[in-house]
Amino acid sequence: MTSSTESAGPRTAHPRFAEAVTSMGLADLLPRVRSFPEGARTAQEAADAIGCALSQICKSLIFAADGVPVLVLMDGASRVDVELVRRELDAAKVTRAKADVVREFTGYAIGGIPPFGHANRTRVLADRSLLAHDTVWAAAGTPHTVFPMAPADLIAHAGATVVDVRE
Repeated sequence: MTSSTESAGPRTAHPRFAEAVTSMGLADLLPRVRSFPEGARTAQEAADAIGCALSQICKSLIFAADGVPVLVLMDGASRVDVELVRRELDAAKVTRAKADVVREFTGYAIGGIPPFGHANRTRVLADRSLLAHDTVWAAAGTPHTVFPMAPADLIAHAGATVVDVRE
């Protein structure tokens, strides 16, 4: 019989994420990945576990702009203004992507989506609010793992366009 801690899931970066960062020349991120036995499925849970400000968490959110997935990177203390995203993308309609679409498109489950290393490439928007910090923390492919990175570097490696899309 296994304990709940043993069966809670992986304690290291997701293999797809580890492979992606290694191929990007960022393997030095892997030793800095922190894991949480109980998981951190929300930005608040991650901030509490790390001991950082909620706004230092980088949420990776998938939206559908006219049916096409788009990644929005947002600080953990803020919400995305879908209308601003729609205008930024010059789309007719923007909605939150459904969980099955997110997993199929990114290769990761909601709650563990990293800012890069996805199964498919898409347009990436990063809210300017992330740049207010020296370091932000983002998911390393699982709800149990995060990694630290300077926000300008994270945005550059994600191939993101810096925008103002928070409520």
